Amino acid sequence: MPSLSRRAFFTGRRISNDPWENFCQRMRRLVQGSFFNEGRVDGFGHARLSVKTPADVHHALMLCREYEVVLMLDGLEQEAQPQGSPVLWVDPSIYLKTCQPVPDTDDKWFVQPGCFIAELKQAGLKQFEAFPDYLTVGALLADRVQMNLPTGALWKMGLSHASVLFADETTAVLGPFGAQQQQPLATLTLQQLVPSLFRLATTDSAKLCAESDHWPARYRLDAFMPADEQEVNLSHLLFGHGGDLCWTEWFVFRAMDTAVEPLPFRGVASDAFDETTIYAAQDIDLHIKNQFDPCGIFPHPGQAL
Repeated sequence: MPSLSRRAFFTGRRISNDPWENFCQRMRRLVQGSFFNEGRVDGFGHARLSVKTPADVHHALMLCREYEVVLMLDGLEQEAQPQGSPVLWVDPSIYLKTCQPVPDTDDKWFVQPGCFIAELKQAGLKQFEAFPDYLTVGALLADRVQMNLPTGALWKMGLSHASVLFADETTAVLGPFGAQQQQPLATLTLQQLVPSLFRLATTDSAKLCAESDHWPARYRLDAFMPADEQEVNLSHLLFGHGGDLCWTEWFVFRAMDTAVEPLPFRGVASDAFDETTIYAAQDIDLHIKNQFDPCGIFPHPGQAL
């Protein structure tokens, strides 16, 4: 096998011993979108990727896993400042912004994460009327403050399905999961994740959190505890996830007739909940984060709440 120096001579590329520089070089070779190395902060590399194709995110996640770089959704409000790790911010708003009707349906829309809320309003999805035009749908749905819907009322956003890229590089479509239409758990990741979440939803911690009109935990496990006459929808767990759990590749929304008004946000850092409820919420969050992202590829947390 030729040495690194001989390989570099024949290929015309200098081989770096710096993991961050190697990460950046490989990103530039693999992705079609625009990649910017923003230098280092406190010794840790910062970079930004404007993705051009969904495959760009898959390549980025693969390299983030290899080089232990945190992959963060760009565009979140109240974004947490990552500490102690190199970071790649991923921006879908330049290219991944399709918003179009789903064929052969009267009221469903296929939406990519870079689509701006203003466009959804123009398309007639009235559930978005109260939300800022300048946010992307990916950033809005990941925003825990904006998505502070009442406990059990996540269905009001009209989200039907979502395709997600998990930390282990597998993909899955999340959607309705009820007695009427059981979506098959097509991947090993889902086969492990979904039963675990259903079990978590039956714990004392989950039941205690469900007693509050304001869901106290960061992650919306009440997606598995919907209001009466509503079915479980796995995609609803994505509301307010902060970019901490996965990357969302696309959404399907049903056009709703009523604007959604989120409740004023009351996080566990406020005085809105007693100590027992706070501990229950933190227990839920820890379990969900560990189930989705045990290696910490995504931030924890993505938002400073």
